[in-house]
Amino acid sequence: MSSAAMHVAKTGLNAQQARIQVISNNLANVNTTGFKRDRANFETLLYQTWKSGGAQTSEATQLTSASAIGTGVRMVNTQKLYSQGNLQDTGNNLDIAINGQGFFQVLMPNGEIGYTRNGTFSRNAEGTLTTSSGYVVQPEIQIPADAMEINISDDGIVSITTPGNQEYQEVGQIQLATFSNPRGLNPVGESFVTETPASGAPIIANPMQDGMGKINQGSLEASNVNVVQELVDMIEAQRAYELNSKSISASDEMMQFLSNKV
Repeated sequence: MSSAAMHVAKTGLNAQQARIQVISNNLANVNTTGFKRDRANFETLLYQTWKSGGAQTSEATQLTSASAIGTGVRMVNTQKLYSQGNLQDTGNNLDIAINGQGFFQVLMPNGEIGYTRNGTFSRNAEGTLTTSSGYVVQPEIQIPADAMEINISDDGIVSITTPGNQEYQEVGQIQLATFSNPRGLNPVGESFVTETPASGAPIIANPMQDGMGKINQGSLEASNVNVVQELVDMIEAQRAYELNSKSISASDEMMQFLSNKV
């Protein structure tokens, strides 16, 4: 029995270690633009059941509850929480934040479309709108080299002025993507997530249409990590880890006592 208790406590140690890793990653990305915090979800392992609830205890009576002992815990998944981060003014006309639902679409080097909330954009040598890593924003938006002013409206229309022409000319349209189950998206690093069968196919629309958020030019969305809450969760996980360690120590002492007395 003591060895089984040690195994149960070991699963608790593994679970809390995984939780600490998730919390550490959240804290490490507290200043990452557009980062969405992760949460670790856990579930119980199988139960050892000797008698089920309702089993006969006599001719006229039944067991009121099952006789069962759990065998531990495991992490079932991690889940991104897509709450809105604070918008921070930057004054850069190619910094774009989404206020509401939606993701920017970016063509990654492997040919796959990545989705991100990080709107730190710039122009490459050809004038194409790209991410900081040089990945092209989709659909492509070409900004002429002689553009003097760049304006991005709330609904994603990109307009410019050029020398000798103070009237704004439309050069592109930013489109956003959303998903039936954004928590099913696969995080792949560089602030990108990708489509999976769990997320469903992307729903593409212009900002402020079909439930999409609006565009804020000259702003970036900060991480939605709450440092105070993460520290509280870390202390809780640390205490749970210590208690599971004590369970192993107690089981070991019981086994030592038994071996010395038998």
